Amino acid sequence: MITLASFILFTGGVALFTWYSLRRTNLGSSEGYFLGGRSLTGTVIAGSMLLTNISSEHLIGMNGNSYVNGFIVIAWEVTSSIALVIAAIFFVPKYLKMGLTTIPQFLENRFDGLTRTMVASILIFSFVVTLLPIVLYSGAIGIESLFGVSDFLGVDTTQGLWITIVVIGAIGSIYAIFGGLKAVAYSDTINGLGLLIGGLLIPILALMAIGDNNIVDGLVKVYEFAPEKFNVIGKPDSVLPFEVLFTGLIINQLYFWGMNQAIIQRALGAKNLKEAQKGLLLTGLFKILIPLVIVLPGVICYFYFQDTYFDQQDSVYPQLVKKVLPVWLIGFFAAVIMGAVLSTFNSVLNSVATLFSVDIVKKHLNKNISDTQLVRIGKGTSAVLAVVAIFTAPMVANASDGLYQLLQELNGIFFIPIASILLAGFFMKKVSALGAKVALIFGLCFYIFMTWGYTSHGIHFVHLWGIEFVLNVAIMYAVSHFYPRKNLYEVTDVGAVNLVSWKYTKVMSIGLCAITILIYVLLGSNG
Repeated sequence: MITLASFILFTGGVALFTWYSLRRTNLGSSEGYFLGGRSLTGTVIAGSMLLTNISSEHLIGMNGNSYVNGFIVIAWEVTSSIALVIAAIFFVPKYLKMGLTTIPQFLENRFDGLTRTMVASILIFSFVVTLLPIVLYSGAIGIESLFGVSDFLGVDTTQGLWITIVVIGAIGSIYAIFGGLKAVAYSDTINGLGLLIGGLLIPILALMAIGDNNIVDGLVKVYEFAPEKFNVIGKPDSVLPFEVLFTGLIINQLYFWGMNQAIIQRALGAKNLKEAQKGLLLTGLFKILIPLVIVLPGVICYFYFQDTYFDQQDSVYPQLVKKVLPVWLIGFFAAVIMGAVLSTFNSVLNSVATLFSVDIVKKHLNKNISDTQLVRIGKGTSAVLAVVAIFTAPMVANASDGLYQLLQELNGIFFIPIASILLAGFFMKKVSALGAKVALIFGLCFYIFMTWGYTSHGIHFVHLWGIEFVLNVAIMYAVSHFYPRKNLYEVTDVGAVNLVSWKYTKVMSIGLCAITILIYVLLGSNG
């Protein structure tokens, strides 16, 4: 009863705060619904970006990954800070200058309308068939493991997972459908605070138990038990070789944090450039600290359980939670996991609705559509796609290398080709619209064939990202040589927001890059 009460209290409190914050917001306009009325502050942007990124596939999937592979998986997190620095200094000032609502809008300005439509369609498909199902399923695993939904309802585990998936999907849809971006962002901020507090409680309580109420002694014991688990330099045959940091990983991180609609839409809704840069760089700071929540507990799991759960790594983190967390806090922590799932789910739904409404409906079906109709279509889109995601979620069960690894492999299908043509749009002036489209199609086909067709090549999938990017650039230049660029687009200021930079941008950017390098210098010695 205490567990259920604390769960309802936190979850209900987030809903009440969100409603109170939105009571005077105009959600009838497209800018109000899709961009929060361009009123988001740095703190809200940072909280929302972090929670859009960090979900149950991190808490459960990445801790499961570190349980098996150790600290080498930290690369997914800490290198994000460098990408966020680049996004804050280069990409976001240009996006705000152009007054974008979606990233594909830039592709139409730079290339042509067909390129914009192709990318928007690919993004919508990728969110619905990869990210949303994995987020829902991993969240259901967490809630089922902590709450025992199947036991409580008197059904088997599979049915319990289905019921949990439907409930999470329904609640997340309500935020996205009725509140728009601002509801998503404000709920993310509170859920983010809950995630940091609840997530840090797990390693703190575990280390105190291991070290007889001394956290440092507990950490020393965990380190001495398996020092190799603290190594951040992955070997060539490991799940994440160190070399990938300099091939495909940097391209992926640049795309994810600087060009991904589901993430960067929060910055597009900033009240000015200062708040956008503040939000991005604060997110960079959180990404350096977040391994304490989504990597360290996995290594602590190895101290407790050794290789007992190696064949079911996604179930090990809930086991640690139940082992160290007092009963009266389990409800709060279940609410934290629920909040993390909801934050990613509703954020992606909102972004998909934005892409479909702005880049498909308004662009091709009704150029003169009113704001009210556009918002209504956005809400309908969220509802339909939520149902699709709920029914596809169970298909990702039993991923051999864990849910987080599966998500990254699937993301490679879409992220790298889109990143290639976006980077070409900014940096490669000679690349034409036809060159971009050919490279986009080639990149999709190349990665699918190399990952699921020609599987005996022995090349790590992140290295494939780097190879694909180089091939995409070569193809764009080759095609553009024979079919040169026709339009000469230059970024112009549409006066959407104030473009004065945040005064601490340079100092914080240097600091984030230095800390990232220092982490590899200090922890690399364990290899």
